[in-house]
Amino acid sequence: MIEIKDTLVSEEVLEKRFVCDLAACKGECCVQGDAGAPLEENELSILDDIYEDVKPFLRPEGIEVIEKEGKYVFDWDGEAVTPLINNRECAYTTFDDDGTAKCGIEAAHRAGKIDFIKPISCHLYPIRLVKLSAFTAVNFNYWKICKPACACGEELNVPTYKFLATPLKRKFGEEWYEMLCEAAKLFSKGK
Repeated sequence: MIEIKDTLVSEEVLEKRFVCDLAACKGECCVQGDAGAPLEENELSILDDIYEDVKPFLRPEGIEVIEKEGKYVFDWDGEAVTPLINNRECAYTTFDDDGTAKCGIEAAHRAGKIDFIKPISCHLYPIRLVKLSAFTAVNFNYWKICKPACACGEELNVPTYKFLATPLKRKFGEEWYEMLCEAAKLFSKGK
């Protein structure tokens, strides 16, 4: 682990290659899993505030679940997550004509309706954050559905931290990201 400010970054974030390949995976990360997308505390009020602007971009079954269960729910650990449709896809998920899962929140953002891009946990994936007592662990989360993204990243030689530059800066700031890049250079020299 590499310490940067109040974070501990897994070396896998620097070593693993990753570039999303939606044509191959069809956005399965929005569909698979045992809970909805993890949400940060500040995102709960954001979801409350933006819902009416996001609603036109959602599927009827997503709207039904959100209006019945709430814009977010709490999992078995008491953590806030997005609600699911039939214990499968996130209620904010939409599907293209070819079956590719996409984010309705992100669609509203791209259409200029909201400033919020999407939950940071989604934006950062395959990086997952774990709050520790004094630090936040920044980990690479390998999931077999992302095998095409790992292969694409290897082929293009794009490290995960570079592919995720925008969400990492969004979460931790420009200075933190520059420190991460410096750490990556030192790490690669030390190998």
